[in-house]
Amino acid sequence: MLWSATARLSANPSPLHLPVFNQSITVFGKSKPSRVCCSPSRAMETNDDTSKAKGLSFDDFLSKKPYSPPTWASHLKPIPSHVFSLAHLPTPIHKWNLPNLPQNTEVWLKREDLSGMQLSGNKVRKLEFLLAEAVAQGADCIITIGGIQSNHCRATAVAAKYLNLDSYLILFTSKLLVDKDPGLTGNLLVERFMGAHIQLISKEEYAKIGSVALTNVLKEQLLKEGRRPYVIPVGGSNSLGTWGYIEAMREIEEQLQIRSNRVKFDDIVVACGSGGTIAGLSLGSWLGALKAKVHAFCVCYDPDYFYDFVQDLIDGLQAGVNARDIVSIINAKGLDYAINTSEELKFVKEVAAATGVVLDPVYSGKAAYGMMKDMAENPKKWEGRKVLFVHTGGLLGLFDKVDQMAPLVGNWQRMDVNESIPRKEGIGKMF
Repeated sequence: MLWSATARLSANPSPLHLPVFNQSITVFGKSKPSRVCCSPSRAMETNDDTSKAKGLSFDDFLSKKPYSPPTWASHLKPIPSHVFSLAHLPTPIHKWNLPNLPQNTEVWLKREDLSGMQLSGNKVRKLEFLLAEAVAQGADCIITIGGIQSNHCRATAVAAKYLNLDSYLILFTSKLLVDKDPGLTGNLLVERFMGAHIQLISKEEYAKIGSVALTNVLKEQLLKEGRRPYVIPVGGSNSLGTWGYIEAMREIEEQLQIRSNRVKFDDIVVACGSGGTIAGLSLGSWLGALKAKVHAFCVCYDPDYFYDFVQDLIDGLQAGVNARDIVSIINAKGLDYAINTSEELKFVKEVAAATGVVLDPVYSGKAAYGMMKDMAENPKKWEGRKVLFVHTGGLLGLFDKVDQMAPLVGNWQRMDVNESIPRKEGIGKMF
């Protein structure tokens, strides 16, 4: 079933209790590394007027630049020739004041959810490399595929439109909904505002046919129409997209370097949904200076699937390392992909109330839930360690969970104003 922006729109283990508290938040450096991709290592900006002018340059955003990798990744092949500047970088790192942590354990947060507004989350870093290749190949439209609330598909639709490319999104959904207008909830609203051409397929058909065959079918159709499509895989996760998080690891290293009191992370924790993010982070941590242990909480399939998939991605870069040596993958799927227990949703709500950080329910919410559960069950494993949790974004996915979340957020009432309070018609101005 085809839906486009112009189509007619028609009239869904035990909880971890987190007390609310206040503590100061430490943010990494006022001085930020500049986004210079054409030198072996990015230049460090100082806090003078010249640096501020560089950081605010309107010539940088949406520009395409020659790319040079970190020195520790220069042996990987193939190295991308160019990269687009699509994300607002560097994303901040700050202390995450989660309660009930093991003794002397610190958790810090890498805010990939702040890499943009409608173009936010971890997918943007992959798209910077993928769309550079698409433009270099002369593409006039982009094809990609994902779930009905895919953050990747939404980011792709936005990034494509920035670059004057059309987007074609294959979204899998329930067989009961595949013939109905998909609506405007969450990511769908942004995609359809962008004019994305949406094609729906049932989860059952998707499981039998597979993403590669489905995108190829659409690609052949568009080629016959005279279009020049470029196909991006699920989640933007291929060897080229992996460079996004190799580059992110360079950014993290530089953020650590500019701190006066150096922090050394022992562990990196992140959600895993398509494999590209954990491949880049793990390879970057292994090859670079950080040498942190990467823990990936997978929210679909199983760890063995992702070990094999990550191995394929890093083999595609001729890295010469074993995936099982550089990342630990833990099952955090729960009931199923994008399906939450009430305990998981309660955890997401409690984290927001306790720390001000909103996690998405599909990826980072499940990963953080799994991390805190493991810390509670195995505190000795985490005691005294400094952990960097990578928040991969996905806020819009919460809007698809409003019915489930509603019973958890009942803190409202009508304001009671005593009759003794003076009243006069027209005294209250709305604006």
